[in-house]
Amino acid sequence: MSAIEVKVFFAMFTTIFIAELGDKTQFATMLFAADKDISKWVVFLAAASALVLASAIGVLAGSVLSSLISAKVLSYIAGVGFIVIGCYTLYQI
Repeated sequence: MSAIEVKVFFAMFTTIFIAELGDKTQFATMLFAADKDISKWVVFLAAASALVLASAIGVLAGSVLSSLISAKVLSYIAGVGFIVIGCYTLYQI
């Protein structure tokens, strides 16, 4: 891995790790793991597989979109999308 790839890896890891802490996915995983009749390995493998698949879909979608739209326009669209979601969330409160 090049130095740039290492930086990207750690930036992505840190961002995703912090974003996933305490979210509904983690709580759902804890609820399944709390069941004494369910193997903790099964819960871990299922949750990890789901996160890997969701990430793979994100990478694939980003790859396809970047071939159709410039990265700059895509970042503006993402930014506007986050603002719209934030405003909607605030409006619902």
